[in-house]
Amino acid sequence: MSSAPAPGLPHVDALTPAVLVLPGSVSRGETPRLCDEVRALLERTGAGVVICDVGGLGPGPPGLETVELLARLQLTARRSGGLIRLRAPAPALRALLDLAGLPVEVERQSEQREPPPGVEEAVESGDPAG
Repeated sequence: MSSAPAPGLPHVDALTPAVLVLPGSVSRGETPRLCDEVRALLERTGAGVVICDVGGLGPGPPGLETVELLARLQLTARRSGGLIRLRAPAPALRALLDLAGLPVEVERQSEQREPPPGVEEAVESGDPAG
């Protein structure tokens, strides 16, 4: 029995990043499983980016365990030809990552009325240039 990928839109799939939602608290023992998930998401989607939703990480301030986890996820992604991008990091987490010197990108939120990246607005032929 063949496990060929389902037909779809490969070009669109490659432009749509996969999302990995990190649970409220992550133990060191979960790091290998999460690294495997990042690797699998990159291979399956071919997108080159995995969005790591960190908005729900722990109720308290982030610690070095969180920095270590994100560093390992980033290393795994780079070794697989991709990268991770953080969604909804708390200001304290961003500050800690900066302090640790971990270069992790943060997902850019589209501003109000601004189209998402890669989407162009249509221009009517009678519209003045602006």
